[in-house]
Amino acid sequence: MPDQLPEIELEDRGSKGRYVLRGPGGAEAEMTFTKIGEHQIIIDHTEVPDAFRGQGAGLRLVTRAVEDARAAGKKIIPLCPFANAQFRRHPEWADVLKH
Repeated sequence: MPDQLPEIELEDRGSKGRYVLRGPGGAEAEMTFTKIGEHQIIIDHTEVPDAFRGQGAGLRLVTRAVEDARAAGKKIIPLCPFANAQFRRHPEWADVLKH
C-alpha cells in the first residue's frame, strides 16, 4: 500500500495566508497568497522542496486554492509563475480566474 500523502493545511493570517504540505524531516511545500478585499486572492509564491519532487505537490496546492476559491465565490490572480502555468493547463478553472 503506498504512503498516504499528507493533508494540505491552510494557515490564514488575516490579509495573507498559505497552504502547506508538511513532509518527512520537516520539509514543507507551500503556496502563499494575499487577500484583496473580500472576493479576490493573489497567489504570489509556490515553493516545493526536493523532498516533494515528482509527487504533484505544487499542483495539489493550486488545486486546493481553486476549490476553496470556488466554494467561497472568490477569484484568483495567479501572479506566481507556477500557479499561472497551472491555470493555463487547466481551462476548467476559468471560473475562478480573475481576468
